[in-house]
Amino acid sequence: MNKWFARSARKVSNAAGSPWAFLVAFSSIIIWLVVGFFVGFSDTHQLIINTGTTIITFLMVFLIQNSQNHDTAALHLKLDEIIRSLDNARNEIAAAEDMEPDELKRRLEEERKT
Repeated sequence: MNKWFARSARKVSNAAGSPWAFLVAFSSIIIWLVVGFFVGFSDTHQLIINTGTTIITFLMVFLIQNSQNHDTAALHLKLDEIIRSLDNARNEIAAAEDMEPDELKRRLEEERKT
């Protein structure tokens, strides 16, 4: 299931970030607006757009988070590989993402002083 979700999330995230997705979303709002003039922007009309956008936003949060987690993990892996290949690099810094916030802050301050 993880493989299927990751593949699907990547495809949907890529599609959602496309100009076509923006065009569909923009067109939907325009259509909703035009229809609103004919039905008088009733409560039901308002509820349709509010419910639709809420559901889409809720689902997109999980898809975007999944894509972000994947991209971040890949970036860390690549950077760790580069750090470990350098002779004079401090390899303990390669695992900075696992440090506690206070330790990370302390290390950042040390780096800025040098």
